[in-house]
Formats: sequence, C-alpha cells, structure tokens
Amino acid sequence: MSQPINAAPNYVSTTNACKLCMPLGACLAFKGVEGCVPFLHGSQGCATYMRRYLISHFREPVDIASSSLGEKQAVFGGGPNLKQGLVNVINKYQARVVGVATTCLTETIGDDVPALVREFNKTAVVEGGGRELPPIVTVASPSYGGSHLLGFHRAVAALVEQLATEAGPCHGGLNLLPGLLSPADLRHLRALCEDFGLATTLLPDYSLTLDGVAMAEYQLIPEGGTPLTAIQTMARAKATIELGRSLENLPSAGRVLERRGVPLHSLASPIGLRGSDRLVETLEHLSGRELPEVHRRRRGQLLDAFIDAHKYLAGVTALVYGDEDLCLGLTSFLAEIGVRPLIVATGGELGLLPAWVDSVCAGLTPEPPQVLAGVDFWQIAELARELKPELILGNSKGYPLARELGAPLVRVGFPIHDRFGAPRQTVVGYQGAMELLDRITNAILEKRQDDSPVGYGYL
Repeated sequence: MSQPINAAPNYVSTTNACKLCMPLGACLAFKGVEGCVPFLHGSQGCATYMRRYLISHFREPVDIASSSLGEKQAVFGGGPNLKQGLVNVINKYQARVVGVATTCLTETIGDDVPALVREFNKTAVVEGGGRELPPIVTVASPSYGGSHLLGFHRAVAALVEQLATEAGPCHGGLNLLPGLLSPADLRHLRALCEDFGLATTLLPDYSLTLDGVAMAEYQLIPEGGTPLTAIQTMARAKATIELGRSLENLPSAGRVLERRGVPLHSLASPIGLRGSDRLVETLEHLSGRELPEVHRRRRGQLLDAFIDAHKYLAGVTALVYGDEDLCLGLTSFLAEIGVRPLIVATGGELGLLPAWVDSVCAGLTPEPPQVLAGVDFWQIAELARELKPELILGNSKGYPLARELGAPLVRVGFPIHDRFGAPRQTVVGYQGAMELLDRITNAILEKRQDDSPVGYGYL
C-alpha cells in the first residue's frame, strides 16, 4: 500500500512550493460568478501576487480589489479599510456580487469579516442614493490554512451557503460543481450535460470570464460567469454532481445543497476512461437517456488510440505532481495507458491521496507509486533524482526539475506560465483523454527522436 512521505522532522522551510495559497483559489472561484469582483481583505501585495499568477496563466486582465492594510491596520484592525474598499468597488465596478476572501494578515489579527460585512450592509452609503447593495460573500482563506485547491472549494461552498437560499418546488435542473479545471474543460462539461438534455447550473463558470473574446473597449467586469439567479435556485435542483475526491472530508458546496434536500453524486474528476465512464453513467441515470452517439463514437476512438499508443507508452515511468484532484485523475489515466507512475506528489495535506492512488492503480501497475504529501519541489527532486522518471506531468513550477533530469514535461494543471494556451487545454471526458494521450505520446516520441544518435523520420 502507498504510504505518504511527509516532511522530515528537521524540515524548517519551503523551497519552490508545490502549491499556491488559499486566497488565490478563492479569487479564481469568485471569477466564475457573473458580475462578481474578488476582494482580498489584506495587504496590497497579496492582490498583486494573485493577479500575477492568474494573468500569466489565463492571458486575460484580472482585477482583484484589496483593502490595502498597512502597519496601522495590523494593530488596530482592518474594518474601516474593508468598508471603504467595498464602497469603492461597488461604485466603480457596479459589481453585482463581491467575493471577500481573507488573508493571513486579517485572520491572524482576528478581524471578524462576516460581522464587518453585516455592519456595512446596515450603514453603507453608495452612489445612486437608495440603490440596493449587491450580495457580499465572505470566505475564510488564510494561506497557512491550506492550498489554493482548498481555498477554491471553500469559496464555492461559501457561494452556495450564502446565496443558494431560494425555496420552492424542484425546477428539474442539475447542479454541476466541476472543481478547479480549465475554461475548455468547463465548456466541455456543460456541452456534455446539454447533450443529455439536462439544464445545468455550472458553479463556478469562468469559461468566458477567464477566456474571453477581444473587445474594442476594456470591460471592468468581463461578461460570463454563473448568473446570480441561477445560484439562488440551486437548492431547488433535482440533483448535484460534485467532482473531486478531495472533497470527501470537507464541508463542500455539494453537502450544503444535500442538507437542503438536493441529492448529491460525488465523483472523482473525470480524467481518463474510467473517470469519464462514471460521469457518463451518472448522467444517464439522471437524464434517463443513453450516451449520445457523438460521445459513444468518441469513446471508441479513445480506445482505438489506447491500442495504437501502447507500443510507445508501455512501461514508461512517470512523476505526477499538482493538487490532489488533478494528481489522482492523472495517475488513474497513466495506469490505464500503460505508463507506470513512480511518484505522485502534492503540496496539499488533506491526507487521503495515498488510498486514492492505491485504488486507481490496483491491477494496472506492478506496484503502487510512492506518494509525497505536503511537500515542496526540493523534496520531490530528492526522490526523483533517485528514481529517474522518464516522463513528468504537472504545472510550470516543475520545469527546473524536468530540465535537470532531462525528462519531457507535459504541462497540465495550474499554473502554466511558460507556455501558451493553458485555458484551452482539455483533460476531462473522452475528448480530453484523447488530447492528453496525444500530448504524452508525442512528448515521449520527441525525446526518443532527439536522443537518437542518427534521428529518424518514420515510426
């Protein structure tokens, strides 16, 4: 059985972290709500850091408001800055929703943000006289509390907890909580649900807000996102599908809706054949329809591609790193195509990854990979130098290690800031598995071709 390899007892620092911070994940989730402005209650530097990562990955302008706390507020509290910042955002952006995420500073000094927002809602005066204030959603997301994935899931849960309050009869639609995926993945999942005839509320949906169209004039808030009215009626849906095994022990958005009477279907991220099949089976059950022919054909093409690529991939060894949901999906997919994962590493510390990895590798790999939890790239590199994987899958932060080992890096996940097109990468569903298979196979072939003393032009 896989055993997590945690930091050594004398470990005192982080060198090139294998995760990002909680409020960044929260801001990403808030970007998937129509008319929403993410607002960080903390220092200006936090907002700058978040914007840098989001802009370099998505290649889109990203505004994140800040309460801009300094030394004075660190001593006396940041309430006045928060309230003034909210007034500014509501007046300047005409925000329809404001998502307030806390940071290390404000959690450490003990600002009661929900109470401050309640006070603001009672006393605020904004431009337009009696104009109604927009909903203000709050989430606790100190960086020391976990990874960007946890911050993302907490923000989605806060959106549902605080906004999905409309009671009434079931409207027959489906809630889909997709987890942290690319805009292309979100578009693919929405289209899949629509092909089953299911009216779907996707939360969050940044498929357009973070992968938009060219505009003649700059928009303060880009179009797109899950409409507020759709979020408010989520407790009246016929069912919820929540993707991501990392949510098993968390107070997730799906569980909030389940407590409000909406049946919950919890699935792993549908990366690879088995994960995609489980999602399809659930959609068949909920819709009463069989898999549409276009997707049935795509599944058959994927199986054919598995057969064609097997002679190139069988026995290749790999290192996988990233957030827990992505690591599990990629590991499952590699096992399906004959690649042997040697190392599965994450900076997250949810504690469930070893058991998940065992379950997806059982019967497909000669032995389970070594799982590294709560680690940074310094620790990942120590084991990778020993085991020498032939292939690496993960985000751009692992490039120095890939360069050192001379192993091809297939960039997947977040952040990707040294290649172009990350928002348009698809990894979920049969189509995403096909695209990922092509990228992995071609990376291996390119490496072998480049390493050949004579080279070759035909396979």
